[in-house]
Amino acid sequence: MTAPVRTTTRVELFADRTWTPVCDWDLLTPGRGVAVLLPDGRQAAVFRDSTDTLYAIANRDPFTGAYVLSRGLLGTTADGRAYVASPLLKQRFELATGQCLDDDGVRIPVHPVRTA
Repeated sequence: MTAPVRTTTRVELFADRTWTPVCDWDLLTPGRGVAVLLPDGRQAAVFRDSTDTLYAIANRDPFTGAYVLSRGLLGTTADGRAYVASPLLKQRFELATGQCLDDDGVRIPVHPVRTA
């Protein structure tokens, strides 16, 4: 008797001109983020929102330099834009664009993300 084959959906980020697997879909809890280490040593924060949309942004908070955005709280603006609020100083970053919603002059990197 053989064991059943379990297929797992992988989450991949596009970094360094290639798609890199970073975690299993099942490990992402809606509304919470995870930090992942990219092959070049950078960190990204991966989020799955309540509608199962995936987002990936830089994990580094540009206001403090701390790698904490993956621990931020997810929210939605009045016009429906998903954001993460930094757990330190509470600046909000739009997940789709990386734009800081509280300071027009600040933007963080966004990574293309997919499931495979």
